[in-house]
Amino acid sequence: MPTEALRSFCVSVIQWQYKKTPVLFLNFNKTKLMIDQTMVTTNIELSGYRVTRNLGVVRGITVRSRSILGNIAGGFQTLFGGTISIYVELCEKTREEAFQQMLHHADERGANAIICARYDANEVISGVNEVLAYGTAVVVERI
Repeated sequence: MPTEALRSFCVSVIQWQYKKTPVLFLNFNKTKLMIDQTMVTTNIELSGYRVTRNLGVVRGITVRSRSILGNIAGGFQTLFGGTISIYVELCEKTREEAFQQMLHHADERGANAIICARYDANEVISGVNEVLAYGTAVVVERI
């Protein structure tokens, strides 16, 4: 059975079972992303490959905040100086989530690489940050 038909069948079963559109369940039907993380670069080209198709900008965005308990723990860590590990962990998880969403978006478009990858971060409101991972989805072939 083709992958798309299987995915469609699984979505239909989930919709029938839960009577709503399953957004989160779709990720479980696909076990491997087409884009290997080594095929993502900040450069305008991927060394050893030639771009055959440009599929446009892809992005992944996530918005996160630390819980009140996390903020208290972070506050205590700032009193002693040094690395504030609780915030480092939050930032790393947030960047990874945005990166994975970008890979998924590129995979949906049929890309096998991303060039010109970048991150952007902004504070939405006090204590709430957004992280955006973006780049250009491309199809490449080995030279």
